[in-house]
Amino acid sequence: MQGTGLALARGISAGDTAWMLTATALVLMMTPALGLFYAGLVRGKNTLNTFMMSVGALGVVTVSWALVGYSLAFDSGGGFVGGLKYVALRGVNFEPRPGTAIPHLLFMAFEATFCIISAALVSGAVVERMRFGAFLLFAALWSVLVYAVLAHWVWGGGWLQQHGTLDFAGGVPVEMGSGFSALAAATVVRARKDYGRQALLPHNAVYVLLGAGLLWFGWFGFNGGSGYSTGHPGVLAFTNTLLTPACTLVVWFLLDLLRGGRVTAIGAATAIIVGCVGITPAAGYISPTWAMLLGAVAALPSYAFIQWRPRTRLDETLDVLAAHGLAGLTGILFIGFFAQLSWNGRANGLLYGHAGQLGWQVLAAIAAPAYAFIATFAILKLVGLVMPLRVSAHEEALGLDVAQHGEEAYATGEGAILVVPDGGDIQADVALA
Repeated sequence: MQGTGLALARGISAGDTAWMLTATALVLMMTPALGLFYAGLVRGKNTLNTFMMSVGALGVVTVSWALVGYSLAFDSGGGFVGGLKYVALRGVNFEPRPGTAIPHLLFMAFEATFCIISAALVSGAVVERMRFGAFLLFAALWSVLVYAVLAHWVWGGGWLQQHGTLDFAGGVPVEMGSGFSALAAATVVRARKDYGRQALLPHNAVYVLLGAGLLWFGWFGFNGGSGYSTGHPGVLAFTNTLLTPACTLVVWFLLDLLRGGRVTAIGAATAIIVGCVGITPAAGYISPTWAMLLGAVAALPSYAFIQWRPRTRLDETLDVLAAHGLAGLTGILFIGFFAQLSWNGRANGLLYGHAGQLGWQVLAAIAAPAYAFIATFAILKLVGLVMPLRVSAHEEALGLDVAQHGEEAYATGEGAILVVPDGGDIQADVALA
């Protein structure tokens, strides 16, 4: 123990800091939880590669955020993007972040976890055919050029925040940002070779359910921590994060029963995610009663799109657009109708006499998807000039676990197939523990 040398800086709340340290750890845990969720949804031969997309984001996005992303997002800068005041965390220390009672350094770390999982979410659009190295380069660029810009718009003093757009925990940069970026990524990288020719089914529903459960658990830090304190906004967001996904689950069950006569595990896991996403922007702005209605409403567009999308040529593999883009958009718009000053202390929505709030929420629901799609499309085209985006047809058929990592999720004990530079196969022994 070093005594008073480690005392909290003046203006820092010990209770708020303790909660935000916990919330930061909860949100960081969500990225490997997402990897587990995604891994269960793909075919067995791509399990490790899909999980590694999330692990990769933990590395490259954390570094890009610390070096430049945080500054572009949270230096007041201009209306479109922040400045370079905090590059390489210059000036980010133990003093309180303005507007909070927690250390600036902790604020930066908490926000980093949001950027990390947002980049990992986009991988769901291109798993089973994108090169791992190309994804890592894309994720680093995307975190700076897309996520940081959108975060600045609504949280860092950008133009949407200046005009009163409300986004409690990430409907703009996290949910719509990742969802509509996923649409662009699927468009550029194109469909899997087997898409439309054979059933491409999830290989492990238990992984999917476990991943969804861990994500919901982490979301209490994601939304509850976005109040940056133990006060009323955080308590409201925490409670709404319990209520909204539960209502989405119930409605999803009913939709499954009406459509096919049975409730599916994959549907239940998806419903949890959709409910968590829907409440994310609205968590600290609407009453618990309206949060329950939001859970019911958010299920409808996402469910409909998930049923429709496989009939198209859009191979957006894990339905990031439906589960995140559309549900996040629903939550952003819901604020415009049902925000309640008596609950949030910030603003009323249309139902409570403030039509202007709906207008700014609508603008955010147009501008963020448009920017995310266009910028992501451009980034992927740029990355494609540097290296191939896709694996070869041979590697895709073999599976990306072996082709990209030389490992298998489920070793048979009979050896693994490794890919050699000329495209041929060699048999290699696998050492078993």
